[in-house]
Amino acid sequence: MKLPTKPWIRELQPYPPGKPIEEVEREYGVSGSIKLASNENVLGPSPRAVAALRESAADVHLYPDGGAYYLRRALGEKLDVPPDWLLFGNGSNELIDLAARAFAHQGDDAVVAEHAFVIYAMAMQAQGAAATVVPARAYAHDLEAMAAAVSERTRIVFLANPNNPTGTMFGEDEWRRFLAAVPRDVVIVLDEAYAEYVDDPRYPDSLRTLREVDDRPLLVLRTFSKIYGLAGLRIGYAIGRPEVLDPLNRLRAPFNVNLPAQRAALAALGDDEHIERTRAMNRDGMRQLNAGLNRLGLEVVPSSANFVLVRVGRRDGDVARIYEALLRRGVIVRPVGIYQLPHHIRVTIGTERDNERFLNSLAEVLAADEGEDVAAL
Repeated sequence: MKLPTKPWIRELQPYPPGKPIEEVEREYGVSGSIKLASNENVLGPSPRAVAALRESAADVHLYPDGGAYYLRRALGEKLDVPPDWLLFGNGSNELIDLAARAFAHQGDDAVVAEHAFVIYAMAMQAQGAAATVVPARAYAHDLEAMAAAVSERTRIVFLANPNNPTGTMFGEDEWRRFLAAVPRDVVIVLDEAYAEYVDDPRYPDSLRTLREVDDRPLLVLRTFSKIYGLAGLRIGYAIGRPEVLDPLNRLRAPFNVNLPAQRAALAALGDDEHIERTRAMNRDGMRQLNAGLNRLGLEVVPSSANFVLVRVGRRDGDVARIYEALLRRGVIVRPVGIYQLPHHIRVTIGTERDNERFLNSLAEVLAADEGEDVAAL
């Protein structure tokens, strides 16, 4: 069948989904599996959000509020920004796509970092545009090199802070130097999906930047998928000045954020206790995983998010074998070869028990792998 598909669409590679727990257990004949693959909040959503979801079930015959009136005002108050500085999306993924559609045309360019979220480049390719990939420095964004890579064709720079899948972050000083170096007509999309997990005092105050800088297009993206535990409801938001949000708002589909998602997010916003409990679990779990992986002699990338990137392979094929062996033990992690990291896996911080199970399973797998290597000599 011949379809009138744009050539750059035909060349797009779909984003590879991970294995759901049910499929892993069916395929490998295991039960009680743990999923540490998708950077979800393993504590789940706030009980307040769950209650709001139950209450919203009776109203799902109604269209959602297309302007997210109540959520917009509550979030604006929490962030200390005007309500019209907020735009909601079907996850922050939709907002990335809207930014590419709004600001990039065929033949244009975006600057992205090596090992950054693959959706940035995919969103540009879907517009017939390109992505200039700037090599990472110690797994992190090299902001100086990214600023230098901006050309006359550059319309957008995508930054992730912290970055997925590396967990690395850049600080206020780097951020300010970057802003000074980038032309003021280039849109900067700053993806802060994991901002609420960051403990580092050097972390930039992007909202202060938005308040101070009124002469450049800046979009800050955040989400309810991570620390708020609402990944299955798909609700993210952009923070920016109204004139920057306006073209995205014109492009977004009507009713793009569903009714249960809006109500659950509104309820979750008020549960500070759940957020603090999640942060505490993440801090403890990060220490637990780092200590265990160091004992195994593995390279771990310092992370400011709710996951760690760890090198487990030495040769081609190692990660696939280790990933498969972990699946057989009911432990689901994420290989990250799509991010040009063929020897690494990304592991979400879990509960203390989940983390211990992962570490014990990985130790068994690595020991078995080492035994096979010795036997082959």
